[in-house]
Amino acid sequence: MLRNINQPKLCNGTRLAVKRTMNNVIEATILQGKFKGEDVLIPRIPMIPTDLPFDCKRIQFPIRLAFAITINKSQGQTLQLCGIDLTYPCFGHGQLYVGCSRVGKPSLLYIYTPHENKTKNVVYQKALE
Repeated sequence: MLRNINQPKLCNGTRLAVKRTMNNVIEATILQGKFKGEDVLIPRIPMIPTDLPFDCKRIQFPIRLAFAITINKSQGQTLQLCGIDLTYPCFGHGQLYVGCSRVGKPSLLYIYTPHENKTKNVVYQKALE
């Protein structure tokens, strides 16, 4: 979900499984949180970009197909299984911790790093003082 539509049920970052698509509505099931398993209807909404020198309005669904999410977007979520791709190393304090702590069991965490099975853990010492 890309927008807050019906807080706290449909918020930015809510993961959904699409059940059915229609011309103006998507039927989906919430995959996480307090409303897990609940079916919802997501309407097409007007999107008005503010970074263009002219006015335009598009009507589209506020969702994005995702097989992966960023470490920042995963913060606060619980995942059944987690794979972390460290082709590009973490660049901010705490990102590696957040990525690794999304699953309950270490056996359900998979980490890929092409750099001799090593990566940098960015730590700002000032933040720890």
